Amino acid sequence: MVRRMLRWRGLWLVAAGGLLALGFGIRQRGGGEWQVDKAHSRIGFRIQHMGISEVSGEFKNWDMTVTMQGEDLTTAQIRLEIDAASIDTRNAKRDEHLRSCDFFCVEKYPKIIFTSTRVRKVGDRVYELEGNLTMHGQTHPVQLEVIHNGTVKDPWGNTRAGFEVRGKLDRYQWGITYGGKLETGELTIGREVELDIHIELVRGG
Repeated sequence: MVRRMLRWRGLWLVAAGGLLALGFGIRQRGGGEWQVDKAHSRIGFRIQHMGISEVSGEFKNWDMTVTMQGEDLTTAQIRLEIDAASIDTRNAKRDEHLRSCDFFCVEKYPKIIFTSTRVRKVGDRVYELEGNLTMHGQTHPVQLEVIHNGTVKDPWGNTRAGFEVRGKLDRYQWGITYGGKLETGELTIGREVELDIHIELVRGG
């Protein structure tokens, strides 16, 4: 009796697993949801320092959802949510200052959010991405360039696609204006922030 119950339980688990796998496959084909491989992705930036060098950094904690039909990027709907307090420029004192209300004011504005509104192909593997960026309590439209680095099958049968996102943001537009000027008139901290974003997406085979 116990052996029979174990056998039926095993068959039920196999069947349930098959249904879950089938459902997942249908969701991938119908919904077009891709997963972000965060181990091979980066939300980074660069900004000038006194006009003679630059400081680079990234945000460590973030989530992104990407939904598109097949591999057609022009159908993509993208949402990126960043934990502003996770900023990392490899200098603890500077990072703490960046979290203060001189810059991101993370206690009052903990999230940076980007939501896409349109993706348009403008060249071979080159796309124009438009959307709304909410940061420091303000929302403004932005236009970015997306480079599609290619799509491959990995050794486990998954489809992977790699992208580089380029663009510049005027931090003053979001009310982040901290910083003085040198005697030459050069800003101590650059006004433009250059994005350094790399995204790897994966879809089960």
